[in-house]
Amino acid sequence: LYGGGAPEGWGWGRGGEDGKVGSGGLGQRNCRGGLSFAKLSHWRTAIFFFSLFLCLTIVFAFSFVIPCPVRPQYLATWNRTFPQAATYDFLAFEDANKDKVMDVLFVLKDTEGTQNNTCLASPCVFAMAVAGTDGETLWERPLAPEFHWAQCGLGGEKTYAGWDCLLFHSDQLTALDKYTGVITWQRPHPPGPNSTLPVLSLPDLDGDGIAEVALVCPGPTQTQVKILSGMTGKEIGSEVTLDATESRRHLLHITAGGSPYLLFQKDTGLYGLALSKIVARAKAGMEARLKKDKLWESKANGTFDLVPVYQSSSVKHVLRAGKPADPSSLLVACGQEVSLVDGNSLQRLWSFNTTKVNRQPSFGHFDKDDVLDVVIEEDVSNDTKRVVILNGESGAVSWQVNMLPSDNSPTPASIKTLISLSVFMFWGAMPPEGDRSVSLAEENRRSYMLLPLHSKVLLETANVVDHILAFKATLLERGRHACYILLMEQGTGGGGGVMLKKRKLKDDVVTGDVRRMADSATESDEDIKEAFNRLRFSDD
Repeated sequence: LYGGGAPEGWGWGRGGEDGKVGSGGLGQRNCRGGLSFAKLSHWRTAIFFFSLFLCLTIVFAFSFVIPCPVRPQYLATWNRTFPQAATYDFLAFEDANKDKVMDVLFVLKDTEGTQNNTCLASPCVFAMAVAGTDGETLWERPLAPEFHWAQCGLGGEKTYAGWDCLLFHSDQLTALDKYTGVITWQRPHPPGPNSTLPVLSLPDLDGDGIAEVALVCPGPTQTQVKILSGMTGKEIGSEVTLDATESRRHLLHITAGGSPYLLFQKDTGLYGLALSKIVARAKAGMEARLKKDKLWESKANGTFDLVPVYQSSSVKHVLRAGKPADPSSLLVACGQEVSLVDGNSLQRLWSFNTTKVNRQPSFGHFDKDDVLDVVIEEDVSNDTKRVVILNGESGAVSWQVNMLPSDNSPTPASIKTLISLSVFMFWGAMPPEGDRSVSLAEENRRSYMLLPLHSKVLLETANVVDHILAFKATLLERGRHACYILLMEQGTGGGGGVMLKKRKLKDDVVTGDVRRMADSATESDEDIKEAFNRLRFSDD
């Protein structure tokens, strides 16, 4: 069958002449091959279990060495009371203890601090930070009275200057570290008129890697601008005098090309002046780091280089209508008109006629077009105010309600949700339902929440009667824990001490009452509250 012999290498007949299988034959080779394969299988099994054991050891070791992060534990509501203190209209939010939760910064006037700190002049001013989670004091810094103003968020975004909050008290400017309350630098306020808010945050102009700040100082006959080093607080160059009498309002605006302009009010309206020209007047050569906007400069007058932004003798409020980091439009509120001005072309986009805007407008998202809508409160009569939400794209009325006015009502606020709509919060009093008779004083203790998905109803909550000095609605953590903070002087007209109160927004859903604005609102109270409870929030 195989042609008379076995192929070479098969091992047949190589053991001897008699044809028997010898010691080097096939049987012995098969035995050795089996033993080698068995040993190889054992080694593979051992390596597999060793690898598995090593992986499990690493996993369990790191599970104990690097445990899962623990989320901060919140108190849904906390109050801090300072029985003998007075306070001011100032609230700021910073992560002072680095736990990724926003903490609350405010200012008191008291004879003694909560950490037994005292000062030479009693009572003195205390700058304080309390934890957003439970209200416990993180740090406090006694300062000389009297308090004029404070602003945080000035320490620079790219390079931290060692301070974040600037306070003007007595005749001093004091820069504080937000993490410890330590004074980074303190200098006398520059001579001349006192400065007013806002402080302008400028880029690094002197090449030391730290952003500078500028003070706007309105006087009875002229307005001055003074540039301070962010590193030391020393004045850079000389003061710059603007072509304006006492300016009641100012704002730093950035054009689409990245050119900063100082907007300030004159008797005839709102004007802009290139920051590069202000800096050049303060110290020649420093303006090289600042851009100029050709379109704005083409509109400037030839005498004082002022760019007319909005012509009106009754400008009351000027606000950016977009994100601070983006080129934004300008919202201008006058006596009987609210207008949106394109922040680049300076063209008026829309105007809304009103009777009288009685407080600063605010913003929120009433619809899902990703354009900020405008919330205003206007006086209708002596005993009626109207809360109006204007469409940010067209200026048309998207929603409105008449309410009883209340003294000392905070400005409306909003918090954006993940469904691209905002929850709006405002204060006042809805007229009583049916035959219910309630005194005006009691009705004034109401706050309201509006969810645009259910725009025919409001969620009403009985709230405080103390004198509210500051109110802000915010997220304490990124995308989580929506709440509002109230800073109040207790007692009628104050004088009964100070209370700082934090309350979780959804707690008002539990205790609130559903108020229907129209018969067409058919949802049950449970459905409305469930819609509020399902909300998740966004910090965009």
